Amino acid sequence: MISSTNTNELQDILSYLEEVPYDVTRKKLYSPEELYQGYDPAIAGSIENCYDSLVYRHYVSTGKQSQSVRESMARAIHDHGMHTALDAFFSHHDQLRCIGIMGGHSLLRTDEMYRIIAMLSKRLTELGFCMLSGGGPGAMEATHLGAWMAGRNQKEVDHAFEILSKAPSFKDKGWMDTAFMVRNLYPQHEYESLGIPTWLYGHEPSTAFATHIAKFFENSIREDSILTLAFGGIIYAPGSAGTMQEIFQDAVQNHYLSYGFSSPMIFLGTQFWTEEMPVYPLLQNLMESGRYKNLLLSLTDNTDEIIDELIRFRDSHGE
Repeated sequence: MISSTNTNELQDILSYLEEVPYDVTRKKLYSPEELYQGYDPAIAGSIENCYDSLVYRHYVSTGKQSQSVRESMARAIHDHGMHTALDAFFSHHDQLRCIGIMGGHSLLRTDEMYRIIAMLSKRLTELGFCMLSGGGPGAMEATHLGAWMAGRNQKEVDHAFEILSKAPSFKDKGWMDTAFMVRNLYPQHEYESLGIPTWLYGHEPSTAFATHIAKFFENSIREDSILTLAFGGIIYAPGSAGTMQEIFQDAVQNHYLSYGFSSPMIFLGTQFWTEEMPVYPLLQNLMESGRYKNLLLSLTDNTDEIIDELIRFRDSHGE
């Protein structure tokens, strides 16, 4: 039984759900055009008034860990809709062909590793894989840039790199402008990629190169989704704390065979993963001691080896 007092509270919540700057009933993934609706590169400062920026300011003003029942409910309903949208996306995409790339958000567009990731992602996309990342800048953007430029020739890809190099960091003025410039010069209609960012890190802009975007309020749900959905394997490019978290979270899923099998964990950058951040020898030692089991580990600087391994894994589990 619902009392009259509770009825009034429910009415108050329903009214609030209509007032928030995001659609709590949304059950489809965002496109970059929708996420950045209201942004016009020709209008200075328009990025501050686009949909994504308005939602982020509301998120911060109501508290990243909101104490409001109404706001918490609104966010939970929105994030549930994102899960529904992801289910719909993967009803048309084989998860064994879904490959994640994790790496640092601060990676500059002018860094050689940015180019390596982009070219690797381009080749994998052309081979029929669906690329996935956390949907932000740096290594994440490189992942989706590569997928966006799939089917293009090297001259066109080099031109895209040249344009983006004018604003190397996501903190630079023109970072978003140059991304949309590349999008407009080289539209993509054939290949898709999936970005999964969060408003928790809303100060970092979401990439404009992911064709589909599942943006969450709750970062813990978002992190788990990234690692869970990439059944085909995950490539770890150099990163810092966030990448470290993802490595060990992924290792747990593979150790326990949470989804029935273990997926490849491929470390790109031999010196980085053995000397600068020696995670790889640690995981090897944990495997040898039996504390971790079922991990499919590999370490390389060679992107051909990465592609060969991912294809072998996909073929061994059926296409």
